[in-house]
Amino acid sequence: MSGRIVIAGASLGGLRAAEQLRAAGWAGMITVVGDEPHMPYNRPPLSKEALAGKAGFDSLAFTPKAGVADVEWRLGTAVTATRLEEGVVVLDTGAELTFDGLVIATGMRPRRLACPGPRDGRHTVRTLDDAQALRAELMRAGARLVVIGGGFIGCEVAATAVGLGAAEVTVVDPLPLPMAGPLGELLGDALLRRHTDRGVRFLLGRGVDGFQGDARAEAVVLDDGTVLAADVIVEAVGSVANTEWLDGNGLDLTDGVLTDDRLRVGGLPHVVAVGDVARHPNARYDAVARRVEHWSMPTETAKHAAKALVAQLAGAVPLPGPFAPLPTFWSDQHDFRLQSFGLPVLGRDDVRVLEGTPDGDFVAGYHRDGGLVGVVALGGAPAAVAASRYRAQLLGQPVLASHGAPR
Repeated sequence: MSGRIVIAGASLGGLRAAEQLRAAGWAGMITVVGDEPHMPYNRPPLSKEALAGKAGFDSLAFTPKAGVADVEWRLGTAVTATRLEEGVVVLDTGAELTFDGLVIATGMRPRRLACPGPRDGRHTVRTLDDAQALRAELMRAGARLVVIGGGFIGCEVAATAVGLGAAEVTVVDPLPLPMAGPLGELLGDALLRRHTDRGVRFLLGRGVDGFQGDARAEAVVLDDGTVLAADVIVEAVGSVANTEWLDGNGLDLTDGVLTDDRLRVGGLPHVVAVGDVARHPNARYDAVARRVEHWSMPTETAKHAAKALVAQLAGAVPLPGPFAPLPTFWSDQHDFRLQSFGLPVLGRDDVRVLEGTPDGDFVAGYHRDGGLVGVVALGGAPAAVAASRYRAQLLGQPVLASHGAPR
């Protein structure tokens, strides 16, 4: 097979896509385009080990497999547009690349608050440069930190800041409990107690109206009029899919890029999407297309998408079998870990303690229609080991033999 496959996005999803394309038999040219100057690196440690100064780029960088030694990397360059039917991507340099196949792996960027006040001094954590800049400010003696957002990134940053010796750490969130959105009340309440016991203050059920300061933000104004003085401010209010460069091609970009059950985009057999940006069905659960921002998904989606794309370009029928991964994530905070298997968000209305007690280490099961759809362990190593036993149970559940079009 000859020709070129362009991979738009040079993070984990882009790297895994290149590796899986070679593994699937693609011998043609592969060009990976990414807007960061760095080779692909591990992002989850950015809000933990990297922010704490325990991990530099050398320890975060992935080691590409030998099969992708001949891949062309165009780093520090963004894809700004594409004409899918013509097989062309446009770069921010004005150059155009033609392709026979395209992998969309442009991922996410941090959502920013549209509030009045200075923008300077308000940090996000998505890139290595973000983590380094935030660490420099947190290392100042007596730093007062306000984190806006009580999700995974917000709670991890708060925990790391406590460990670095920040004088005050306050988390603001409109929900009544941290991580209540993805994990529900039981886990949210347990996390709140653990963070509070370790010195983090939470102002929950509160929104942000704006920021105060001259050249940079030095205070956060809440929706009840409370003013929180801050030396450091972090916005951890979710993410936005990087899909603007795909505009004008008739795609469903409502929330990421809609794909079919083989990760193909817009009915085009030569275009696939992988990683956080892909909104796809998972036959392990149902036919609903969802984006899943779990660490395991770039690898899982890349493996499936590469097989489908190479088969199409070779003129063969795509490999049978629905896409049915078991999503996995973990989150280290203070001296405890969250370990998850499955999709807990689907079972937030029926959460049961499977082992242990919420006052200590425990494992919670998330159920939908009586069936187990996710497991979350909270605590130390024994809880994680217990959760792994339920992972086998989740993997053993039947996968839908067939399902309708994603919706």
